[in-house]
Amino acid sequence: MRCSDVTRADGTWVGLSLDVRGRPRPGLCVSSAGRRLLLSQESRPVLLAVVDEHLGGVDYWRTDGYRSFVPPLRADTGRALAGSPERWAHRFARYVLDSPDSPVHEGRWLLTSDSPLPRWRHADTSHAEYWGSMLVEGHPDGYIDWFLHSGSWEILPLRPMPDADDGRVKAYRKQAREGTLPPVLLWWVSGLDCHLILDGHARLAAAIAESVEPPLLQLHRTMPRDELAGRVDDAVSLYESELARLARLRAVHGPTVPDGAAIAGPQLARSLHDLETAQQPTWAWPLPGGEAEWHRVAREVTAGRNWPAA
Repeated sequence: MRCSDVTRADGTWVGLSLDVRGRPRPGLCVSSAGRRLLLSQESRPVLLAVVDEHLGGVDYWRTDGYRSFVPPLRADTGRALAGSPERWAHRFARYVLDSPDSPVHEGRWLLTSDSPLPRWRHADTSHAEYWGSMLVEGHPDGYIDWFLHSGSWEILPLRPMPDADDGRVKAYRKQAREGTLPPVLLWWVSGLDCHLILDGHARLAAAIAESVEPPLLQLHRTMPRDELAGRVDDAVSLYESELARLARLRAVHGPTVPDGAAIAGPQLARSLHDLETAQQPTWAWPLPGGEAEWHRVAREVTAGRNWPAA
């Protein structure tokens, strides 16, 4: 397994690339049976979901089976790494790569603070109201509404969010006020089209209680190295073709035709950056037993509750 920093052309840090080998299947795994999904951690069901193809959303049932693979983060560590998403990414990468209960598997992943979560909010909306509105509510069942934020902005906790007066939240609230709060670790899952909280439920609750913007790190699949090389060659070929086309036009029409490098160069840089960092769909493994097994698990975890999807 290899970690490497990803930067923009100006040297600005974007994220940490994780090249994973020798892990064909993750411990935190998405399985599918048609439009029905099961998220399990080792043998424990964590989340059952049914994609609502007509209304555009997901019905879910969340169990109490999820266990974070990140050990408790000490306050002195928070102070030492405060304001450095790069150093936090390297620290979290150890837990992501070393734990058998994480979602990573064979391929390439990105840990980034360049989250697609929107950073804007209305002037009359507090951080608490804004970030609170991003959370998918409901336990054990609820609904992920894809139209609520016109995109995959929602955050689904993998366990109920603790109250503001919870002991862990109180400890983190002091760090939130000091600006030393460790990041919340999110995982974008394409089948749900939302972010799951892998670690940091209490930290997010503390940030909301203190009405401060929580630091975030997002984990998602991105393009594998072998595929990336071919796509980079294609992008460079397009760039060279565009340079040649504009050069021919300049030879005929003179300097009224824009310089090719000035136009195509920034476009190439954006294309290469997107290839390096863009989200790739989350892998889902076929559920052994198909829908019948999914329904069996649903009956077991809901204990006969009248959940419509079961």
